[in-house]
Amino acid sequence: MRDSPRPDPTGDLDSDDEIAEMVRRFYADVTQDDLLGPMFNEVARVDWNEHLPKLAAFWCRALLGQPGYQGNPFRAHMLVHAQREFTAAHFERWLTLFHETIELGWTGPNAQRARDLADDRDPGERQGAPPAATHGQHGCGDGHPLGDVVQA
Repeated sequence: MRDSPRPDPTGDLDSDDEIAEMVRRFYADVTQDDLLGPMFNEVARVDWNEHLPKLAAFWCRALLGQPGYQGNPFRAHMLVHAQREFTAAHFERWLTLFHETIELGWTGPNAQRARDLADDRDPGERQGAPPAATHGQHGCGDGHPLGDVVQA
């Protein structure tokens, strides 16, 4: 459920500010989601003040080629997965919310690239492992765009 009306998309994810806003909107929805919210809020116990800048840095690296992202999402997701299993349903819901966020807020080549990067995963790999555990082919070399959910 969206917390407020969103403007029609007019711009692309072509600046730090646009990417930070995309991350903020997306994770506002994730934290309120019945399936994903508990994984982030109760299991991973994410400190959003610390984590949102890391996620924005991840996407700035992925979309704009900027340095600055440091993290190990594979390890972080494995730690969460050890506490409560990530399932294909978690990934599908994450992907649906991500696409909705992009489609409601941005248009252009970087918006499309963000969708493509999130989609860059073989559906046959989705069962029984956290998203970061089977992702990583999108050119950033650091795993899934979920970022490092647990502080390592």
